[in-house]
Amino acid sequence: MDNKAEFYTDLSDQSRGLLSATDDPIANAANLVALIFNSLDRVNWAGFYFYRDGRLLVGPFQGHPACVEIPLAKGVCGAAANSGQTQRVADVHAFPEHIACDAASRSELVVPLFNAGQLIGVLDLDSPVTDRFDEIDQQGIEDLAEIYMHSCVFS
Repeated sequence: MDNKAEFYTDLSDQSRGLLSATDDPIANAANLVALIFNSLDRVNWAGFYFYRDGRLLVGPFQGHPACVEIPLAKGVCGAAANSGQTQRVADVHAFPEHIACDAASRSELVVPLFNAGQLIGVLDLDSPVTDRFDEIDQQGIEDLAEIYMHSCVFS
């Protein structure tokens, strides 16, 4: 990609159009991760984990089968959910309490999702390449997460 920022602008425009058909969180999550997974290179997993009963449960995703449940005290997803901050990890094997759902994953980017101050879940991307995600990727995926949150009605 010659101009990564422009790529993410185009991806944001595509996602707005794609997510305008419904305000259902599951349908929109499914379409957004399909768009991300099929648009980004060097990504081996993209998906949502939704917060339920004190834990993160797998939602729509693309890639190999995933961990079904993630405790909030573990892994990159748990760290994003607990801190409310995006986690960009260059080497997941150096991350304390990393959960290896796919042994091929080397780096990870996780964006927490909040609605009216309540944790909804996380948007999680994995790559088989160490240090795959940079600041531009982080901003681009955070923008996509925001578009997703604005496209949905949460009950």
